Amino acid sequence: MKHILLMAVLAMAGISAQSQGLKGLINKAKQAVSGTTAADAAGSDIAEGLKAALTQGAEKGTAVLSKPDGFFANAALKILMPPEAQKIETTLRRVGMGRQVDEAVLSMNRAAEEACKSAAPIFINAIRQMSFQDAVSILRGPDTAATGYLRNKTTVELTNAFRPVIEQSLQKVDATKYWNGLISGYNKFTLQKINPDLVAYVTERALNGIFLQIADEEKNIRQNPMARTSDILRKVFAK
Repeated sequence: MKHILLMAVLAMAGISAQSQGLKGLINKAKQAVSGTTAADAAGSDIAEGLKAALTQGAEKGTAVLSKPDGFFANAALKILMPPEAQKIETTLRRVGMGRQVDEAVLSMNRAAEEACKSAAPIFINAIRQMSFQDAVSILRGPDTAATGYLRNKTTVELTNAFRPVIEQSLQKVDATKYWNGLISGYNKFTLQKINPDLVAYVTERALNGIFLQIADEEKNIRQNPMARTSDILRKVFAK
């Protein structure tokens, strides 16, 4: 490859080796090759650094959220009753169904925590496919540009992976029983029947939660030098 570049530089010079001096042309060619090699190395560093940052964020985010109380104990991410059901929560508690409401909320969060265990491999596969152009755009973008890239590349696959896990998890912790009991209990007292899709709702909230967690980690890496735990991260994100 270096020989080809040398020949190309010599050909583009458009002047004879005699007038410029063969030695001078060769030196210029070597400098051009060296500059190309350095640029390639820098580009590779950028891509690898961003992949490392994304991998770190994805692994940390999924690890935190997949633990017990990863969602339930996080006020920012805790999955509450669906909007259609929130308006009936007060009514349900007033008629003595407060415990069932609490159990339903807990079971939704447990299902999301279980689903997050399957997210890391999907994220890592998308990260490996990142191109140099993607890396440059992310590096020049806002503090959550990498998270946006990841959301765009993985949402469909994550939804397909999360939904059956959440559905199974909701059944395992009897969430469907609690939910059906709540809905049927409320529907007895009103003419406006409700029946939200619990699995779709929990899946959507779980995905939003995991991307928020990764975004927080990305912002931390970009803004806090202490969060850059490897040489490549420190090199790429150095100001």
